[in-house]
This record gives sequence, C-alpha cells and structure tokens, in this order.
Amino acid sequence: MAVDLSHINTKAVTTGYTKDNDGLDKALKNADIVVVPAGVPRKPGMTRDDLFRINAGIVRDIAIAAVKNCPKASLLIISNPVNSTVPIVAEVFKKANVYDPRRIFGVTTLDVVRAATFVSQVKPSVNPSNVTIPVIGGHSGPTIIPVLSQIKPALSSPLTEQEAADLTKRIQYGGDEVVKAKDGAGSATLSMAFAGARFALAVLDAKFNGKTGIIENTYVDISADPDNAAKALKAIGAEGVQWFSLPVELGPDGVKKIHPVGDLNASEKNLLKACFAELKTNITKGVDFAKQ
Repeated sequence: MAVDLSHINTKAVTTGYTKDNDGLDKALKNADIVVVPAGVPRKPGMTRDDLFRINAGIVRDIAIAAVKNCPKASLLIISNPVNSTVPIVAEVFKKANVYDPRRIFGVTTLDVVRAATFVSQVKPSVNPSNVTIPVIGGHSGPTIIPVLSQIKPALSSPLTEQEAADLTKRIQYGGDEVVKAKDGAGSATLSMAFAGARFALAVLDAKFNGKTGIIENTYVDISADPDNAAKALKAIGAEGVQWFSLPVELGPDGVKKIHPVGDLNASEKNLLKACFAELKTNITKGVDFAKQ
C-alpha cells in the first residue's frame, strides 16, 4: 500500500511498516501529526461494550507508543467510540506528564460532511461543498447535535420542523445506512477517509503552511482554551462536561481558539439535554479504562 501511494505525484514520501521489528515505534518516531483510524468496526452480534474493549485497547497501546516516540505530536483520533477513546489518549499522556490539551483531537468531521450532504439533498439549491453547518457534542447517536438553525449561508427557504427533525436523525445515525448497505460486512470507510483527510489537511495547513482562520468542528478537551470554551458552553447551556465538539480555530500548536456556536433553537436545546447524560458516561468510561 505504501509503494502504491508513493506513485502519486506529490513531494510526500510514503513508507510502510508492519508490527514486526518495532514497526509501530519506527512509524511514530519524531512524528508531528499522528492520525489514528485503527480499530474494528461494529459487527452483527457485537455489543457496544465489545467494540469498546477491543478499540480502547488498540488506541491505548498506540497512545503509549506515541508518548515514547513523539510526545509533542498532534494526535487525530478517528477510532470509535471517539467519545471514549479520545479521553483514553489524554489519560495516557497525563500519566507520562506530557499532556497538552491543544494537541489531542477527536475527528468528528464526518458528521459535518454528512450534515452538508444530507441538507443539500433536501434543499437542492445548497452547494454541499460551500455550506457551513456546526455539528457539536460528541460523535455517536444522540450525542451528535447538528445545529441546523445556524446554516451559513442562510437557506432561502428555511427547513420545516419536520425536515429539521428528519435531517437530525439521519445525521446522527447516518453510519447505519452504510452498515445496512454493506449487509453487516462493514461500516463507513470511504466517507470517513475523506473526512479524516479533510481534518488532517486542515491541521497540516495551520501547523506548517502558515494558513490562518481555519475552523473545523472537532472533539476537544475544553482546557485547550478554557476561557473561550467556558463562554461557548455557557451560552448554549452545556456547562459541566470536559470534552465537547465545538468550532475550533487551528494554529501551529493545535487548538488556537474555541469559537461559540450561536443561539440554539428549542429543538436543539432538547437535543443537548439528550446528549449530555450519554456523553458524560462515555467520557467517564474512557477515563476509567485508561486508569485501570
């Protein structure tokens, strides 16, 4: 695969490693950015707890290797369940006394990508490549909150309550469409690869190419920018949670600034209530696993 990729006409050099001969250490040595999609998809008959135990162990081991080989790298966590796996990485870094909350991200970009796509299918005048729809909260089911009231540019004909409700449910459970289409043989890979690449390229641009004003929704520790995060969460009534997906401005060191979302409408406030209890449980689950 590395040789295959090496034929693409860019200046990037690709190198492949296997688990043999300290491959993980070699792959991570002095890395600036580490993207972690490693893990297994949820399969028929597999509970969420089964999925958690397997992927949590994989992510923990990668985090331990990253602490050893690239403690100052930005880590972009795709491995599900993101709500829990990202806090696991943070706890590993804390234990090693190298934790910088600005550098650890949960990649929730697929929710943003799906929101733009699905809205454009309801409103054909919308260009999904140019529309901005904040998706906040977490990265699973009811923790995903599409803020459809904040679509920019504003829709010429607003969504009806029913359209918004249907779109919200589809965005929250869009992954199920892929699982069904694959007849249980897998989950989203290609759309996730696109979303992961989009976020990784944004981090690269902010870190190395001097680009400014790059804002992506991502799941972060609010202590990465505590004052602005506190204001953003207070404005929507989401205080009391340590990890949350918000619009984040990226910079050379990772999180540069956490931006507010804007006012939520009544239905979005109800979504927030449903999100909160599950998100807190997910975070605690990850922290507890890391401390075992």
